[in-house]
Amino acid sequence: MTFETKLKPLSPDDIDLETLFADGRMAKQIRFILEVEKLKTVLRMTPLLDASRRENDAEHTWELALMAVLLAEYADEPVDLARVVKMILIHDIVEIDAGDTFIYDAKAVTDQEAREIAAADRLFGLLPEDQAAEFRALWDEFEARKTPEARFARAMDRLQPLLHNFFTSGGTWHSAGVTRDMVMERKAVIAGGSSRLWTAAQSLIDEGVRREFLAEAAPVTPQE
Repeated sequence: MTFETKLKPLSPDDIDLETLFADGRMAKQIRFILEVEKLKTVLRMTPLLDASRRENDAEHTWELALMAVLLAEYADEPVDLARVVKMILIHDIVEIDAGDTFIYDAKAVTDQEAREIAAADRLFGLLPEDQAAEFRALWDEFEARKTPEARFARAMDRLQPLLHNFFTSGGTWHSAGVTRDMVMERKAVIAGGSSRLWTAAQSLIDEGVRREFLAEAAPVTPQE
């Protein structure tokens, strides 16, 4: 779609939102909403199921939230679904600053935590103090995986790209060096939230190997 009239995006810095809304709290909330809209521009490695392009973080987040609602019955422990969905909605906001880190990129993973913590400090800091504290606590909980809600939310986060990779005949599994053992190791997080979904995930991984979407092992390099 194209617009007949050329649109000129306005930055929140172009307008005194506090004066405009006559409400400092609302101004911070609106500023945060405008900032996190950028999540739509953060591309992930995961392909869409029609393989037409890579998905963005906002699409990923929406799909995870829907999956959590649909699959909550398979959680190993009772979960507060509203809390799970809240975690999912904010879990990747940090990637606005930190970027998406490809799960099989060993080099990029080394500084991922530091990049994402700095992003969390800035982005959640845009909110009113009480909401900043709530959102940051939810994000920290998701990362720590110590509660049933966090473990189930993380299970959704690892299951969704697995579904996309399998149903695009391999997706990012075709990246150099990705093997069955690597996928099993990184997807084992699913087991922490749902043993039944982990069993299903292993079936997909094994079937991916059988169909040659995924390498069983790294190829042996001939030695001179």
